[in-house]
Amino acid sequence: MAKLVLTAVGEDRAGLVRSLADIVSAHDGNWETSELAELAGVFAGVILVSVPDDRVDALRADLAGLAELLQVTPHVGSDASPHGGVQMEFSVLGNDRPGIVREISDTLARHRVSIDHLASRTVEAPMSGGTLFEAKVRVRPLDGADLDAAVADLERLAGEIQVDLTVA
Repeated sequence: MAKLVLTAVGEDRAGLVRSLADIVSAHDGNWETSELAELAGVFAGVILVSVPDDRVDALRADLAGLAELLQVTPHVGSDASPHGGVQMEFSVLGNDRPGIVREISDTLARHRVSIDHLASRTVEAPMSGGTLFEAKVRVRPLDGADLDAAVADLERLAGEIQVDLTVA
């Protein structure tokens, strides 16, 4: 079975997920994992599917036929997953401002720590009337990483950019 990661973007409307699922199913594919969202009126998704090797080209062709609804780009994945080993999760909460994700990702990259999953959003602050930024991040150290040093630098950064950092 081939693993394909599909990225899908298009104007949000009812039936988009069904259209994708119908095509995957028509090629004996299995919808394994997905992250789907409406963002500012745009549907965006990342979907991992497995499909028989001899059906990959036909699946790609049928996905291209969705161009009027969605721009779907298939990316070839593999069974080899780098997700083994130590993982760490942390959350960030603070006043929203430009650059928070860039500064956090820069700190992690300098310490050879890879982001496996990042989910973020902005919400209205219940009391102050401002906007809060919140994120949940799952990371893992790569070879040669110093996770303790990365956590220390993240904690220093949290103080500088005035956000709460909670390491789980």
